[in-house]
Amino acid sequence: MDAGQTQLIHERIIVGGFGGQGVLLAGHLLAVACMNRGLNVTDIPSYGAEMRGGTASCSVVISGEAISSPLVAEPTIVIALNRPSLLKFETSLKTNGLLIYNTSLIEDLPQRSDIEVVGLPATELSRRFGSERAGNVACVGRLLALRPELASVEDIEATLDLVISERNRIHNPVNKQVLRAGFEFV
Repeated sequence: MDAGQTQLIHERIIVGGFGGQGVLLAGHLLAVACMNRGLNVTDIPSYGAEMRGGTASCSVVISGEAISSPLVAEPTIVIALNRPSLLKFETSLKTNGLLIYNTSLIEDLPQRSDIEVVGLPATELSRRFGSERAGNVACVGRLLALRPELASVEDIEATLDLVISERNRIHNPVNKQVLRAGFEFV
């Protein structure tokens, strides 16, 4: 990627879901992969006191230029892994923004017509490869297919080995399969 392409990138992303769905991991994967490509990033996790089963979100800013604020009030991209996150973050999404939502857990259709809406059966894709908890990675894969300027599947695969704890790296072969399934989903 040349410097001119890099400068044009500026995405404000919110990933939201239940604790235990890998919300924070999804945001961190994106941030580290993009940082390794030379982009500027911020990554701010947010979760309720109840942890697993409670609400969690992650705000990520990815830019080719210096980032003036890590806060994401008006995201350009929202990944909603559950219904409460769809209801909470759809309204703040910027006009012409991108909404990726998990149709395995969200029956409601997004209400806005001024955004790009992409449904993905993320939990179902994850289950096809024997995991209940890799839907987050399927959504990251779908995002990469829609915004290839951010990172490649190979960037995220390499990043998995950096950010996943040593004891959990045994799940990375499945994570990589689910990532590619999300990327290739039609």
